[in-house]
Amino acid sequence: MRARYGVPLSIAAVGAAGLAYAAGIEVRSFRLRRVTVPVLPPGMRPLRVLQVSDIHMVSGQRKKQRWLQSLAGLRPDFVVNTGDNLSDPDGVPETLDALGPLMEFPGAYVFGSNDYYGPKLRNPGRYLIEKVQKRHGLNGNPPAVGVIHNPWEDLRDAFDTAGWVNLTNTRGRLKLDGSAGGFEIALTGLDDPHIKRDRYAHVAGGPEPDADLSLAVVHAPYLRCLDAFTADGYPLVLAGHTHGGQLCVPFYGALVTNCDIDTDRVKGLSTHTADGHTSFLHVSAGCGTNRYTPVRFACPPEATLLTLTPRD
Repeated sequence: MRARYGVPLSIAAVGAAGLAYAAGIEVRSFRLRRVTVPVLPPGMRPLRVLQVSDIHMVSGQRKKQRWLQSLAGLRPDFVVNTGDNLSDPDGVPETLDALGPLMEFPGAYVFGSNDYYGPKLRNPGRYLIEKVQKRHGLNGNPPAVGVIHNPWEDLRDAFDTAGWVNLTNTRGRLKLDGSAGGFEIALTGLDDPHIKRDRYAHVAGGPEPDADLSLAVVHAPYLRCLDAFTADGYPLVLAGHTHGGQLCVPFYGALVTNCDIDTDRVKGLSTHTADGHTSFLHVSAGCGTNRYTPVRFACPPEATLLTLTPRD
């Protein structure tokens, strides 16, 4: 009896313990990532940018709401929201309540697929299959049918009323007041390439020379978008979407990215090169999960405080 069942039962016990940790502890172990990026013109004082992403709010997630509210204590110069705020059609009021203190700061945003559409239950193994077949989202897959439409217009209206800049396939400007007074940031954004809503032709042309800094923003870091932004000369691209792999292998890392970027750059700061140009890329692992897979392993939920410093 022991020889036949001892090892399988032990494996089952370890697996159950890991699942309990991933679903009950790590998914609520919110962290702040801090990175420094040398992209400012010489002589400018550092700027602090708070990036929040992939909140995937579900009604009743009080700890996540309180943590997001607490980030206002960082006093960033401006906020960038890289999408996927919702995972519940009824989650808009709680999302806005959680982000309310941050909406007192200058900010900009793009949307992700989960802002537009409610999630569907799916086999997590399909992410591995899609990675092998190089199919992700609607990029190579059939169009989604029978999906729930989220009230994303309510999010948009609230963000716009707060003065956050909508970067949906367009450009915008942020004028910073206070200690960063006099700085003007030009931002170029795309709608979510995961569902083929990106229109780079609408924003092509590169950084704006009369701004103190130009940044690029997109929800999902698909290579076609990173190539375009980098070739046009943007010094920094901000993205989310990947969840950092969400279920990672300790001492190895992510197995999937849910897009065509490589797993070595699934989260954090890296670089991207195209047409002889190199840009910094920051991918946020986000602070939420799809409501049907509320687990994280070896990949805690996060937001990022980026300190932009003068380049050499």
